[in-house]
Amino acid sequence: MQPFSYSKPTSQPDAIASLQANANAALIAGGTDLLDLMKLGVTTPDQLIDINGLALATINVADDVTRIGALARMNDVANDGKIKKTFPVLSQALLASASVQLRNMATIGGNLMQRTRCPYFRDTAFTCNKRNPGSGCAAIEGFDRGSAIFGVSSQCIAVHPSDLAVALVALGAEIAIAGGEAERRVSVEEFYLLPGDTPERETVLQPGELIMAVIVPNSLEARRSVYLKVRDRASFEFALVSVAVAVDLKGTTIRSARIAMGGVAPRPWRVPAAEAAIAGKPATMANFSAAAAAGMAGAAPARLNRFKVTMAQNAIARALATATGVQ
Repeated sequence: MQPFSYSKPTSQPDAIASLQANANAALIAGGTDLLDLMKLGVTTPDQLIDINGLALATINVADDVTRIGALARMNDVANDGKIKKTFPVLSQALLASASVQLRNMATIGGNLMQRTRCPYFRDTAFTCNKRNPGSGCAAIEGFDRGSAIFGVSSQCIAVHPSDLAVALVALGAEIAIAGGEAERRVSVEEFYLLPGDTPERETVLQPGELIMAVIVPNSLEARRSVYLKVRDRASFEFALVSVAVAVDLKGTTIRSARIAMGGVAPRPWRVPAAEAAIAGKPATMANFSAAAAAGMAGAAPARLNRFKVTMAQNAIARALATATGVQ
């Protein structure tokens, strides 16, 4: 591991100033992903800025929106009574994300900023455009079973790893960001960038900016929401496919739905075609399956992950059935 300096600012302005003063500095809170990447030599900051002293760990549930601080621990949010009642999909996604030990350390902001689990990104013996722009993508001709089927480019086919981010997209949440003259907000859906020709750029965060909180609207859909994660094993594992749905149901008719997928794209993948196909329709398995099929339009699987198309389609239908109570 490369030597680094350490600082622990006690205020938001000091933390931002430290970050802006050193382009090769990294923020650390729980460190559950960052320290692994440093040990592997994937990332080599020369300064760690410990932000655990900042007052960013509160969970405020108001009438219209809920604000969850970036330093709130995943386990605290997942087990918060108001979160479980108001946003079941959020609690379910967090509980499915990691072991209890990791959830006790990992933060909301850190989870949103975690890096891909693509094995070629995490092994410096292989080429990776995300780690070393212009070097090539070993995954494209390699073991691509876990790779993306949507949003890929000739430069990168890695998937985004966060369960939380998928749930937040289904809830229409925003991220509050500080670093300039005033706090700005970006939707979680637009926070993440597709790889295109610049896979090394993963988010819209600018140098010197800091995630402050996530802002979640207290919508009707949010209370009838579900997170479904399909993985190789039930214990701590990243998704092959995951689905978050939030449904506004009147009687047996779906008035509206928000649907997002994980494990299938370089960012949480919203599925507007499936949302449009189910809106105004009765809650039946036939309609769920039809909507799920519509959501697969444009899928571009690689050699070893074609199963993800069928898996994702089935997962959308099952998640909608679970959210609406359809057997």
